[in-house]
Amino acid sequence: MRTKENVIQSTEYGLIHKLGLSVKRSVSATVCTLSVLAVSALALSSCNMDLYPEDQLSTATYFTSETALREYSNYFYRMLPDPETMYAEEGEHFVAPVPNDEVRGIRDIHSGEAYWKKDAWKNLRKINYLLENAHQCDNAEARTHYTGVAHFFRAWFYFDMLRHFGAVPWYDHVINADDEVSLNRPRDSRDVIITHIISDLDSAIAELPATRTPYEVNSWTALALKSRACLFEGTFRKYHAGTTFNGGSDVYNTVLPWDDLLQQAADASLALMQGGGYSLYRSGSEPYRMLFATLTPYGEEMIWARAYSKDLDIKHNAQAWSVARATGFTKRFADLYLMQDGTRFTDIAGYETVQYSDIFTGRDARMAQTMHAPGYVQIGADKSFAVNLQMSLTGYKYIKYIMESTYNTWGGSVCSMPVMRLAEVYLNYAEAKAELGTLTQSDLDMSVNLLRERAGVAPLSMSDANAHPDASMTSESGFGFSSPVLLSSANKGVLLEIRRERMVETPLEGLHYWDIMRWKEGHLFTLPRLGLYFPGEGKYDLTGDGKANILISATKKSGGIGVTCLVLDQDIFLSDGTSGNMVAYKDMVMQWNEDKDYLYPVPITDRTMTLGKLTQNPGWNDGIEF
Repeated sequence: MRTKENVIQSTEYGLIHKLGLSVKRSVSATVCTLSVLAVSALALSSCNMDLYPEDQLSTATYFTSETALREYSNYFYRMLPDPETMYAEEGEHFVAPVPNDEVRGIRDIHSGEAYWKKDAWKNLRKINYLLENAHQCDNAEARTHYTGVAHFFRAWFYFDMLRHFGAVPWYDHVINADDEVSLNRPRDSRDVIITHIISDLDSAIAELPATRTPYEVNSWTALALKSRACLFEGTFRKYHAGTTFNGGSDVYNTVLPWDDLLQQAADASLALMQGGGYSLYRSGSEPYRMLFATLTPYGEEMIWARAYSKDLDIKHNAQAWSVARATGFTKRFADLYLMQDGTRFTDIAGYETVQYSDIFTGRDARMAQTMHAPGYVQIGADKSFAVNLQMSLTGYKYIKYIMESTYNTWGGSVCSMPVMRLAEVYLNYAEAKAELGTLTQSDLDMSVNLLRERAGVAPLSMSDANAHPDASMTSESGFGFSSPVLLSSANKGVLLEIRRERMVETPLEGLHYWDIMRWKEGHLFTLPRLGLYFPGEGKYDLTGDGKANILISATKKSGGIGVTCLVLDQDIFLSDGTSGNMVAYKDMVMQWNEDKDYLYPVPITDRTMTLGKLTQNPGWNDGIEF
């Protein structure tokens, strides 16, 4: 897996490339993004393969060996998520220098094109191509294995499309250019898509080996994806029930068995927890921090990870995104971390004005292992340094994924990136059971409380949580959850605590945006992004060594040796002018449309090519009338 290309191009792809074929698009023959796929299919189905030189491989002979199946399926790993979707994950809990269009609520009608693109559908075609040709391999074990790989990645592809667009066309075969029925078919419902996703994952679970391989998919990876997909769709249906996104149209659903989906999420999670042999990484004094600051993933917890290499020049920007960009967590997120005894930080009198020097004291260990705290020492260094407020809009700078300073350069990070890990499965299990109303204290003890134990936090009591729900989690001045479905739940208290655990355990792992979508809490993106609290002008110690590091002043002046001056309303913005919390995106208005922003728009070109058979998502007006 750790090669620069990470894939040997398939023979059929190479043949099409050599032919240099192109095709004119027509409404009657093709859908915009699928037309490229159809060209390849046409070339392979209509060309006389006997015309190729005998010293070159042909489609008819290529798939006869295990090596060919492996090399061809290696291409599918290009579908792994871009690491930027993790370390640059925005929302109400984390801010970038400039917010993206999703969290600002300003996506336009073309925003879906980045996800409904020809390369994505080309990936699907390649997957289906393997499934249609794997029978040529006489090695039954290899045939089963790589068929399982294809089933996994087809589920992976469609789960990503489901999250972005909801209903999409389902294709389980290679499409020829003259197949007008397939190329111009309408979208299939969410019911159809999630049913096929589950079916493919069940096939993959049975077909893939049970060996734990962090860089390659296996049966446990398929179980983890089933856990994730069923939790997403089950909760999406539960929280969006009765809306235009779920029900009332043939492109969405007529039957919404959210409870069945959540039961499947719980069952898949439990099967992995009990049979996978995985465990939480616990080594060293800072296990959570080191779990993400490593070249090689810790296989006991990492179910699937993406590798990078300095020697092969395969890198990412997780470290520079923190060091050289104005990023940071919000106070709303920082306040989620509990005290070590399990009590809430937000229950402390005056918690709103606790200053940086004291805010990490006695807290969940994950807090200081996720963000820059007083006394923070970078890996490989011998002394601490102050958090750089000029490179953070909130002051809560992240240290997750940060290794030695040699990796600080832009495009210089090589730490492995998590795709799926055991902690998420624990959280999926607990949440699914709580939403179903079948959660027990034993369930918590074998999932959430194992995460709390590693973080040095007292265990969660289901009865206490439900008897005393955290009011700050549902107030606008707190975290702001407000879904009527949540607020009316008999398990509201424990669900809030499970959500807390999910947020503090998995930040910057590419999960949070989709959690907000399925919980129907998009309005949270409109809330102000606040940071550290400063009572007014003056000098402050940001290292905990008793010496001032910064000076906040209304005018530029010297603060002395080692003291950086930050000018109010120029270098730093405070919520009350000369005091208060740091403010990110001052004067920027955030918005959210509950009637459309939970899905992306279907591209206009594709809708036109099919004469409107591809319908548009709710709330998106593309001006096309069919």
